[in-house]
Amino acid sequence: MKVQVQKLEKYIEIYKIFKILMAQENYKKNKISFLDSSLKNKYGKFSIIGIDPYLELKEEDKKFYINDKLSNENFENYLDKILKENREDNNTNLPLISGGIAYFSYDYGRKFENIKSKHQKDLKIPEAVVRFYKIYIIEDIEKKEIYISYQDEEDYQNLLGLLNNSQINEEILIKKNILANFKSNFEKVNYLEAIQKTINYIIEGDIYIMNLTQRLMIDSKKTPLEVFAYLRRFNPSPFGAYLDFKNFEIVSASPERFIKMKDRVIETRPIKGTRKRGITEAEDLALKNELANSEKDKSELLMIVDLERNDLNRICELKSVVVDELFEVETYSTVFHLVSTIRGKLKKEYSFVNLLRATFPGGSITGAPKIRAMEIIDELENSRRDLYTGSIGYISFNGDCDLNIVIRTAIHQDGKYYLGVGGGITCESELEFEYEETLQKAKAILEAIAEWI
Repeated sequence: MKVQVQKLEKYIEIYKIFKILMAQENYKKNKISFLDSSLKNKYGKFSIIGIDPYLELKEEDKKFYINDKLSNENFENYLDKILKENREDNNTNLPLISGGIAYFSYDYGRKFENIKSKHQKDLKIPEAVVRFYKIYIIEDIEKKEIYISYQDEEDYQNLLGLLNNSQINEEILIKKNILANFKSNFEKVNYLEAIQKTINYIIEGDIYIMNLTQRLMIDSKKTPLEVFAYLRRFNPSPFGAYLDFKNFEIVSASPERFIKMKDRVIETRPIKGTRKRGITEAEDLALKNELANSEKDKSELLMIVDLERNDLNRICELKSVVVDELFEVETYSTVFHLVSTIRGKLKKEYSFVNLLRATFPGGSITGAPKIRAMEIIDELENSRRDLYTGSIGYISFNGDCDLNIVIRTAIHQDGKYYLGVGGGITCESELEFEYEETLQKAKAILEAIAEWI
């Protein structure tokens, strides 16, 4: 059935719609995904809610499932077939009117480069999930407009009735400025040793740069919805998300875009380089300028830009790959980031799946050269990364997509939160600085998870 798109006569902010839906038992569990651009900048222009999936593709433990039924099909081939068979033009200015919301874990990406892992899987989550929804709610944040795309008129009318007859009390959130206690899968001394081993690999010529990660585990009675509410209020991000599954939830406040494709033009925006925010205005400006003028951070980012250019050149039209922005400083609630933007045009014979295979996982969170960096990552890190440094986003039936890098993201399962934090290591890295940077990156999430004393 052809998708219909209607604009709501009365504007309701999409987060209020999300809360209305999550208060309903028939919508609440395992039926809603929210891609949330809570930071209103030039990248955070739209937010998207998917309601009631009619098709779920899942890869778990090297097996492929269609709506939870084991299939002999290949995950990528079947996804490619679904996207092509259901191709539908999007003649609106909205990013998505039909298609899927997906996540792809870092562990899913290891198979593209045949990178084995010595670590046992300890989180009970699939490696990749793509869900295709009956209804999408899209907010144009700049214009303050809400659109609903749907296939069934009854579904649309039921949703309208719910929105017209529901009220949500305003949340009163107070910034806590306390951090949750955590347990790392690294002792500090062992993490410093791992940084030094990474530096040794760089000196020996195995790699130029590598992202090294530790995983934090937090016991907390805070619900994922409470954590999500706190993050979007006090640490807004352009590529945030809340995904609800049967036995786990994902809460993301990611600042980083992995891949966007619109009209076959691809954009990737790697982050390399971080400074904390200052307490005073003068200190804040000094730290921002320090990052902007840091030769070490510029060198680090430049190596990743080169890697991303090479990845895109494998699938893009000749001479179409360009670097639009090389060293841009972006401001977030707890940190500054150094960012670049690379663009290229996908060759006509290639599709989203080709794009995913060529670029995933992102170079900013592996290192360069990518394959050797991924091998060393598995050697030096103390667990699988699971979802951390994978991607979350949408895949449209018109061929477009927008995926983040899964950083500043927590998985909630069995009463615990799991949070990956890491940073890029080069031969110039200072061990203590790199360790402290990982904790600075964790600050916003740890604050959101912290319980009142």
